[in-house]
Amino acid sequence: MTTKTKAPVRVKLKIKKGDKVIVTTGRDRGKVGEVFEVNPVEQRVKVRGVNIVKRHTKSTPGTAGGIIEKEAPIHVSNIAHVDPKSNLPTRIGFKFLADGRKVRFAKRSGEQIDV
Repeated sequence: MTTKTKAPVRVKLKIKKGDKVIVTTGRDRGKVGEVFEVNPVEQRVKVRGVNIVKRHTKSTPGTAGGIIEKEAPIHVSNIAHVDPKSNLPTRIGFKFLADGRKVRFAKRSGEQIDV
């Protein structure tokens, strides 16, 4: 009898690297930061200055040991894009421009996000 393993599902995320986001839930609720890493398979992102964890590292010949602080991934459902006009949380939509390009826009203000 063989067992089937599910292949990881790569989901299309509306959040991209470099976007300004706000945390909506958890201990860092209300913090604003910039996305610097996106993992679409696990649906998680790393936001600068948010979800800071401490890791105890052993010293190696190249690096010193000690306690380092770094950002841990946060699920995309716990963050929201920041509206460029009002600096409030907003949802993201897609629209096509006259020249045929597909761009993201903030649903709160209608402001275009992609340049």
